Formats: sequence, C-alpha cells, structure tokens
Amino acid sequence: MYPAPRVLRRAAAAATVALLATAVGCAPQPDDKASAASSGSAAKSCAKGKLATKTSGKLTIATDEPAYEPWFKDDKPANGKGFESAVAYAVAKQLGYDNSAVIWQSVPFNKAFAPGEKTFDFDINQVSISPERKKAVDFSSGYYDVRQAVIALKGGKAAKATSIADLKGLKLGAQVGTTSLNYISDVVKPSQEAAAYSKNDQAISALKNGQVDAIVTDLPTAFYVTSAQVTDARIVGQFENQGGTPEQFGLVLDKGSGLTSCVTSAVDALRKDGTLAKLEKQWLSDAVDAPVLK
Repeated sequence: MYPAPRVLRRAAAAATVALLATAVGCAPQPDDKASAASSGSAAKSCAKGKLATKTSGKLTIATDEPAYEPWFKDDKPANGKGFESAVAYAVAKQLGYDNSAVIWQSVPFNKAFAPGEKTFDFDINQVSISPERKKAVDFSSGYYDVRQAVIALKGGKAAKATSIADLKGLKLGAQVGTTSLNYISDVVKPSQEAAAYSKNDQAISALKNGQVDAIVTDLPTAFYVTSAQVTDARIVGQFENQGGTPEQFGLVLDKGSGLTSCVTSAVDALRKDGTLAKLEKQWLSDAVDAPVLK
C-alpha cells in the first residue's frame, strides 16, 4: 500500500485521538499519567448515583448462598452486618447509592468469576484476585489482605502439625475453585489428592465426620469455624503469602466493565480514609494470630 498524504495522516490521527478520548470513560488506565489525563471524563462517568448499572438508579451486588460469618451475619447480606456486607454498603455509598438503592443477588462462588456476562454490577464473596481469574473478569483493587489457614480436629493427626512437611501425608480438603484448594496442591503438595467440595459447609462437615484430616480456609473463616461451628477443632497454623504481594480479595465485575475504575476508586478511597481498617477491626478483630507453617 502507498503511504497516505501527510494531511490525511494528520486528519486520521486527530480522529483516532478523538475516538480514544470518548472511549476512556471509566475503563482501567494503564498508568498514572493516563489516569490523570482522563480524570475529567472519569469524573463524569462516575457521577454519584448515576452509573451505567444493570438497573438504572440501583446497584446490584451479588454474593453466594449461604453467606458465611464473619463476612456476613445471620446469612442476610442485606442487613449491613459482617465485614463484606459492611464493605459492600460502604462502596455503594461512595458511588452515590444509599442502602435502599442496593439490590442483593445470589450467585454461586464459582459462577461469579466464570467467563460470560454477569447479572450483577459487582460481586463480593472472598474472591482472591489472580492473573488467571483476570482473564475472565475484572477486579477492583483489593479490599482485604488475606492468609490461608489449616483447621483440624483437636486430637486428630493434623492437630500437631507445625510445618508444611507434617501435612504432606494427610488427607486435606477445601472448597473447589478457591485459593485455599490451590494452597493444598501448590504449597503442601500432599501425597493424597485433596478433597474438593462445592460449598465450604461441605468441607466443614467432612472435617467433623472425619472424612478429611484437615481443611484449608482463609484465616477469619477459620477462626469462626473453630469458635462457632466446630468447637472441637483448632487452627493448626497459617501459610505465608506466596510471591511478593499479599493475597487480596477484590470485587468482581464484568470483563471490560465500564464500572471497574469507578468501583476501584471507591475501594481506594475507603482504604485511604481508614474505613476498611475500621470495618476490619469491627468485624474481623477476633481472628487470632495463628503460627506460620513453613
């Protein structure tokens, strides 16, 4: 092909710039400079209470059923009690939606970050941010730094474990699709295949019934399990975070959602003003410092 005349090339370049400026909206920006340059359009797109949500004037938030403590209270996400319920409403408020404008929806854990269009604006359900999951969905910035922990029955084979090596010969279990299950396969690397359960309460039942020697969950959930659900169990220990950055829970959105940067900005603001730390202290302060398994 022959090169276009200089005038045409300039005109095409100008048109391209105009199209890009229009498309910026609330899309995630590659760097700080780009983010700063688009702040004007982002401010308009993130106008409080006027986002392009699934239902106009409403914010649809999803989580799994049942909704476990300490993340939710009494299996009622809409009551504002429990860490994730409180975070969800804080994000909604930051986006300009009061409690009455929030619609809750039940979505199974694995379906929340599976490929395909979502029926919610964002999902909050202890979903860890990972490169693999980012191929199918968008995430907000992290709203909670998490560690994985091992739970075993008192007096059981796993209860005396003090290292990862002590866990290798045991039967371990966790909820399918979770980083808890990944920690078993990637960190412990047990001699027996891990048991995978579709729900966390199934993993807990398996522990109670002696079908597994131990289960892996996030640390706050481990504390709740041992204090309220399986009182003859104990937290054996917690794993160190893998890699240079901590594992974080993030809000899940449609891949390429126009809401992603708006929701991320809301989470960032809540972290900056101390709201996330306050809510963590209120709802997760009982989570004990378990010994680290190495």
